[in-house]
Amino acid sequence: MLEFLPPRLYSAVRHVNLALLYELRVRADKPLAANLGGKFVFLGESGVCQKSSALLPTAGEIEEALFAASGYSVYSVENQLRRGFLTADGVRIGLAGSYVYEGENVLAVREITSLCLRIPHEIFGCAEEIFRRCLGNGLCSLLIMAPPGEGKTTLLRDLSRLLSERTACNILVCDERGELSAGELGQTADCMKFADKLTAFTAGIRAMRPDVIVTDELLPEDYPAVGRAVRAGVHVFASAHLVRFADAPEHFSRYIFLDGLGRIGKILDERGSICG
Repeated sequence: MLEFLPPRLYSAVRHVNLALLYELRVRADKPLAANLGGKFVFLGESGVCQKSSALLPTAGEIEEALFAASGYSVYSVENQLRRGFLTADGVRIGLAGSYVYEGENVLAVREITSLCLRIPHEIFGCAEEIFRRCLGNGLCSLLIMAPPGEGKTTLLRDLSRLLSERTACNILVCDERGELSAGELGQTADCMKFADKLTAFTAGIRAMRPDVIVTDELLPEDYPAVGRAVRAGVHVFASAHLVRFADAPEHFSRYIFLDGLGRIGKILDERGSICG
């Protein structure tokens, strides 16, 4: 993992505990920073260091990292890049730079100056509490809610694995950004990678006949597809960057709020009452 980084940056990362590395922030001519165990630190040639000793990635190194992460074929990942990210070996690489538009559509991203690498982690059993509190009496649709970087994807991945192992139901994983599948999803799980949610929730339901759809990072434009799936009898496990029940979409039976990195907080039912 992270072998696509240029040698200087890869060498710095190799000096930290990868099990605690959640994010790597690569900004042109600015100190290299990493989220280690929930706290941001600076990285130098020998690992964690003071800001004054941190490596300063160059624009050339950013370009080199993207080229390697694309499999040395940027053309093959143009659709991802236009959406502001690239996925390599399960690592989602967010991009910041100059967006070029043609009408209302993004044509390309040029002069990329920043990368946000989100490192996937597989924590077996982390979703046990959700399974016990929400699925003990049978399947239902549930939404995990928290700000970015709180462990929603890791929980969904483990929840898919637990559900597969304990019920053997048919699971369709809509992995729009290539992150959910960076780990064990279960032997009865089928995965649609890089398909948008509309495709997965329509063609996927017809073609794969899932009992449950697992997907990450719902946006408002995805809510109608979720509603159609639930009305069709398909349960949905999803996540969203939300922190208030009032802002959450309908159609779910359980709303799970995280209280810090991977910690389960309150769980509400469809009426907003505490349960579980």
